[in-house]
Amino acid sequence: MAHDHATMAHDEPAQRDDQHQHHDQHQHDDHAHHGTDHSGHAMVFKRLFWWNLVLAVPVIATSEMVEGWLGYDLPGSAWIPPLLGTVIFAWGGWPFLSMAWRDEISVRKPGMMTLISLAITVAFLASAAATLGIGDLSFWWELAALIVVMLLGHWQEMKAVGQAQGALAALAELLPDDAERVTGDGGTEHVSIGDLEQGDTVVVRPGGRIPADGSIVRGDASVDESMITGESAPVAKHEGDRVVAGTVATDGSLRVEITATGDDTALAGIQRMVQDAQSSRSGTRRLADRAAAWLFWIALGAAALTFAIHAAIGDPAQGLSAAVSVLVIACPHALGLAIPLVIAIATSSSAKQGILVKDTAALEAMRTVDTVLFDKTGTLTEGSHRLTEAATIDGWDEDRMLALAAAAESDSEHPIGRSVVAAAQDRGLDVPSADDVETIPGKGVRAHVDGSDVAVGGPALLEELGIEASSGLDDAAAGWREKGGAVLHVVVDGQAVGAFTATDPVRDESRQAVEALHARGIDVALITGDSQAVADAVAGELGIDDVFAEVLPDDKDKAVGDLQSRGRKVAMVGDGVNDAPALARADVGLAIGAGTDVAMEAAGVVLAGSDPRAVASVITLSHASYRKMRQNLVWATAYNVVAIPVAAGAFQWAGLTMPPAVAAIAMSLSTIVVAANAQTLRRVELDPEQVGA
Repeated sequence: MAHDHATMAHDEPAQRDDQHQHHDQHQHDDHAHHGTDHSGHAMVFKRLFWWNLVLAVPVIATSEMVEGWLGYDLPGSAWIPPLLGTVIFAWGGWPFLSMAWRDEISVRKPGMMTLISLAITVAFLASAAATLGIGDLSFWWELAALIVVMLLGHWQEMKAVGQAQGALAALAELLPDDAERVTGDGGTEHVSIGDLEQGDTVVVRPGGRIPADGSIVRGDASVDESMITGESAPVAKHEGDRVVAGTVATDGSLRVEITATGDDTALAGIQRMVQDAQSSRSGTRRLADRAAAWLFWIALGAAALTFAIHAAIGDPAQGLSAAVSVLVIACPHALGLAIPLVIAIATSSSAKQGILVKDTAALEAMRTVDTVLFDKTGTLTEGSHRLTEAATIDGWDEDRMLALAAAAESDSEHPIGRSVVAAAQDRGLDVPSADDVETIPGKGVRAHVDGSDVAVGGPALLEELGIEASSGLDDAAAGWREKGGAVLHVVVDGQAVGAFTATDPVRDESRQAVEALHARGIDVALITGDSQAVADAVAGELGIDDVFAEVLPDDKDKAVGDLQSRGRKVAMVGDGVNDAPALARADVGLAIGAGTDVAMEAAGVVLAGSDPRAVASVITLSHASYRKMRQNLVWATAYNVVAIPVAAGAFQWAGLTMPPAVAAIAMSLSTIVVAANAQTLRRVELDPEQVGA
């Protein structure tokens, strides 16, 4: 059915096309290739740490310095440090040496691993030479302690990042192991979810989890979608509604036709998006990378200068020890962890609350936004029309008029046509059957109902039929239009007997969302393809600052450009395919909508739920994560600024020195400080109900 589009424009629902799926799959494969299993890496470094700690204990216990401190001399102990020290260097130090070569030296981008490798290699070569009688610079116990502490730091780093990503792995674990598939003879069989294919129909019983994305073909149930959307209240689902893998049918039995499985599901898309975000490079992350690269050259130069100065004054042994300390203390473990850990915690914590960060640059930019542009339909409004008021001429009962209109609209696919049928059902009306249903393109529908010719449509329908409405109906219609309502007339046997209005209700949360943004000093604008009257009515109800109405889908990005030309930093919030250009043009694009729509490619942030208050939550998260990034960068940088001169011996005149082993401990303490500070990000409140409080 095609109604009068001048009064009933609406946006298309978001769709995820094949090109986006291929793109996401490529990125997923890329992650798998380079290795993002931080929990697996943590176990490797955990084992290396404990085994090398066992080896390091006798190395330290038999070192000349410790024996001298404690006053003992074990027979044959002189060979224990070089033997076990060599094993520790080759085994425990190998991960750092290999990562330095593979990830940094081979691409001529020295950084953290290169510094670590340089420090332990210098210590090993000097100690090996001393053992062979070349010089007397033996650092076996310092080398063992340094590698063990480095392994501990790397284990804790991988463990922290792995824990931050654990929420994503937990999502996959929520999928059921098997599914109850409907067979060709009408029976059912239990199969692994890996055996499901598109087009299969599965039975989901009360309390059961939905095994794959699909569409309900039979049944009604309240579905708990909190794992996807972050919204705690179950959502009523009916025949024709989409459902998402991993969600729970709480109180009803459903038959679901599978539309996506495996890597094509919304859940897989969420995991890929968050993985992409955790590996993406924001401006602050790039700054940290550049700082680590510069630190390599600074440390190398400082170490060389330190050795040269000590050698010039006749103390090369102390010079080499100090140079090794400089290289150890400069290891940018804290600097390298400062940003990735904040990103990992921010993206995984927010994902549990329905905020999916695809691009950390977008999250970082959100704190600079001063204007939020909302698409109206489906974002600020519910996206479905509801019949709100009706009027009839004298002698006609409202229920009778509505029953006839519902009969004519019974097969309608148009949202307003469905609202008429829904209103009749809500009132419990006896809707007669309709015959000879005919669609009048762009104007309405007509049918034969109970011996009468019935037509339903907008003002264009009356013009088509050459009928004039009574003054009472015209007055009512004019008032509804001023409020932004869509008006339909009901014509029976050539006479306009009544009219009604249907509106797309504003979400209850939209007003709070606008108030929360205003409280932060952020302007709010609205954009829609609907008429100016409809747009103004919604804007007036919500207190919105700027309105773009009657905008063609292809021109929405021009509205974003218009705001940007005024010097505004714009965040665009939309839910449809036709919003994609605007989402891409905006400084930050936020896609809103649950289910398979969550993977909209053009947005940097996806709000898996339908609560517009989450936009303010993203701003809160942006400010909090940026603050933690800056704090960590300042600490990690200041630490090196102070520690390198101490390790170099600049304060030796005051009795302040830093041997290599002490430098290793100090470096790990710096890493612990950075990690602990990042963990406080978990306490940031993102609950939409608390936004603006």
